[in-house]
Amino acid sequence: MSKQAPIIAVLLTEKTRRMMLDDAATARLSGLGEVRWPAGATIDAADADRLLQGATACLTGWGTPPFDPAARQRHPQLALVAHSAGSIRTLVPARLFDDGLRVSHAASKIAASVAEFVVAEALLAMRGIHRLHHRLRRGGEWLDVRAAVPQRLLGARTVGIVGAGYVGRAAMRLLVPFGCRVLVVDPYLDDGEAAALGVVRTGLDDALAQSDVISLHAPVLPETRRMIRARELALLRPGALFINTARAELVDEAALLAEIRSGRIEAALDVFDQEPLPQDSPFRDPQLTNITISPHAAGHTEEAHFAQGQAMVDEIGRLLRREPLQHEVSRAMLERMA
Repeated sequence: MSKQAPIIAVLLTEKTRRMMLDDAATARLSGLGEVRWPAGATIDAADADRLLQGATACLTGWGTPPFDPAARQRHPQLALVAHSAGSIRTLVPARLFDDGLRVSHAASKIAASVAEFVVAEALLAMRGIHRLHHRLRRGGEWLDVRAAVPQRLLGARTVGIVGAGYVGRAAMRLLVPFGCRVLVVDPYLDDGEAAALGVVRTGLDDALAQSDVISLHAPVLPETRRMIRARELALLRPGALFINTARAELVDEAALLAEIRSGRIEAALDVFDQEPLPQDSPFRDPQLTNITISPHAAGHTEEAHFAQGQAMVDEIGRLLRREPLQHEVSRAMLERMA
């Protein structure tokens, strides 16, 4: 009697499937067992429950309905949630870790995209490229425009990184070769790791006060929620660039808007308390020329998306072959992750 093929449930919306799984990844997934695909373009909790019946592993991502704490009881055979996105905090309750469910995620594959975005924002601000462009388009005189927009070298700047997770470390690896002095705020980073990365550990106040560019990469935890308020923003140097590609909840948004409106600092914001950003949001004010805004886009590149999907297909393969997982999230990690 032949051994029954393992069942793999794909809990991805049609949009996310197209984004994450190219033909090669789809073929590889199909070769691992019996793959169950959603019937429609969207997926709800009832669809997920149906697809998970008898499944050993499932592939999740943006748009997957959250698991409830009793999911393990209904699907005792489910061994792995392979999440093709990053944060699993709102997807998988801690109770399921305690019940023996294993979870992997593709956060490390997103990190390079966000890190490049951060460096791009820093370069844009240091060289004033957007200001040069708009002044020339409005008819500014050639040499007058050049004289009016200060030019600064990123490699000569001090950059503060708040959070040394996947993205924070990826940003460090890009910034250090520029010649930047990189200050890092993270209670879990020790001096040996900092030295190996070529960065300096420091406290939040010192990083804010000393940095020409400050970039947030911390998870949202009770101790980090609204960690940047009016007091902390006041520590920034005049002309400093404040970048947030992490989570809006890290910052008091009203205090940040007031600081931006004062003209004392620049900002590059990819995340907001309300998303999508309302049309009447003050952050959309065209008079705020010291801010760049983007639609939570820092982690989204075509290459990263396909790498995320492939990584989780590979992770399911490792589970089925009883090999060590490479992207597993432990119960201990969950306490300090985004």
